Amino acid sequence: GSHGRTGAVQLSGRADDWRGPQDHLFGCRAKMAAEGPEAPASPTRGGTEGCEGGLGAEGEAAVGPDQDVTPKPASNGAPKPDETTPVQGCNGVNMEASTPAPKPEVAKEEALQPPAPDVVMHVPLNPPMEEVSITYPLEFERYWRAAQENPLDFTAWTELLQYVEQENHIYAARKAFDSFFLRYPYCYGYWKKYADMERRFDFIKETEEVFQRGLQSIPLSMDLWIHYITFLQASLDMNHPDSVQKIRGTFESAIAAAGVDFRSDKLWEMYVEWEREMGNLKAITAIYDRVLAMPTQMYSHHWEKFKEHATSHHPKDILSTEELLWLQSKMASDTVAKTTEAEAEEAPPGEDMPLKAEAMQETGAGDGSQMLGHMDQEKIRELAISIRQQMHAQNEAEVSKRWNFEEGIKRPYFHVKPLERAQLRNWRDYLDFEIASGSHERTIVLFERCVIACALYEEFWIKVCPALPRFPY
Repeated sequence: GSHGRTGAVQLSGRADDWRGPQDHLFGCRAKMAAEGPEAPASPTRGGTEGCEGGLGAEGEAAVGPDQDVTPKPASNGAPKPDETTPVQGCNGVNMEASTPAPKPEVAKEEALQPPAPDVVMHVPLNPPMEEVSITYPLEFERYWRAAQENPLDFTAWTELLQYVEQENHIYAARKAFDSFFLRYPYCYGYWKKYADMERRFDFIKETEEVFQRGLQSIPLSMDLWIHYITFLQASLDMNHPDSVQKIRGTFESAIAAAGVDFRSDKLWEMYVEWEREMGNLKAITAIYDRVLAMPTQMYSHHWEKFKEHATSHHPKDILSTEELLWLQSKMASDTVAKTTEAEAEEAPPGEDMPLKAEAMQETGAGDGSQMLGHMDQEKIRELAISIRQQMHAQNEAEVSKRWNFEEGIKRPYFHVKPLERAQLRNWRDYLDFEIASGSHERTIVLFERCVIACALYEEFWIKVCPALPRFPY
């Protein structure tokens, strides 16, 4: 079997446009070749920037009894506006203003480094816009200066972004968001806000480019994939022959990038529902065949939905031709075997072959175009479900091995507050379990999930290194 993740991040919608492994953590998952100028890579600085919910480089000044040590507070703060604004989390969600904003130790500014030679990160972006003729509001300049003077103050950035959203100044918004994502590329909530703002101005092309940049930065974000696909469904002309192909290709890219995640059920369900709207019943069966073998949180729900799908339609409408012929052949073989065993003592010599041929004709195993009778239909449906019942049982066993670890993950996204020691210990144990299990794909995805939630804890970045020689690309 292959040792790499061979699925491709496909944003153009054409399966043959995107080739390569999906391993963003080690520089390969972000491989997204497309025509157009190359976008600057969003840096991840020393493991302290980049996360599912946004990588702030801030920590709590005080550490509670159940919390690990986090970065020290900054020695100086950025000037704050006179107005009182709600404190926002790194996903753009308002938090209680009473929550103290943790501040890290101010680090020396580092020059942005270009991506490694073996990392290909192409995104079809427009060239940077000239700003000489753009006049920004004075209030924007004040928020902008506060973020630039103390770039490690996450609150200064959230206040800047909140201001540009409220003012609906698209050029100021682009300047603010682009600068913000150079430091905090994993804040999926703000990628959504940025895309929504471009869309409000009816900049469809720019909206899609924002989504592409966001998914390049954080391919594990289920919310961002779903938001992007919803945008495509609303903006594409479904009468155009390429539209269906593009949406299906994007679903496949999302599954390749994030479908292994234990909490990816919403994405799988969305794919099934879309294929149902398209009337493609066989494609639905193919999707269920994949997710039924995938340990996810709602594995039992997928099994029940598949059985409902199988019992609601004729087998020839939901099964591939190859599987239908195979099932018919298996039924014919079983029938002949039982008949031969029952009549072996009474059948005269030379009668065995005609019986087999007759049985083949009755079941239609030799002719895939023959219409199944009512009894054959029920038998084939039962056999198809029975085979997948075995898959479900095996998958259930894999889910049970991981269930307690997943229950211990209380904060799968990034936050500036420190994690409790119990959660850190759970991540360590979960990683050790997955590494020992020997599944390359699941180990890589779990590492990616871990360094999102535990981005400020260097031990997890260090823990990645020993795994690399075992899982070459």
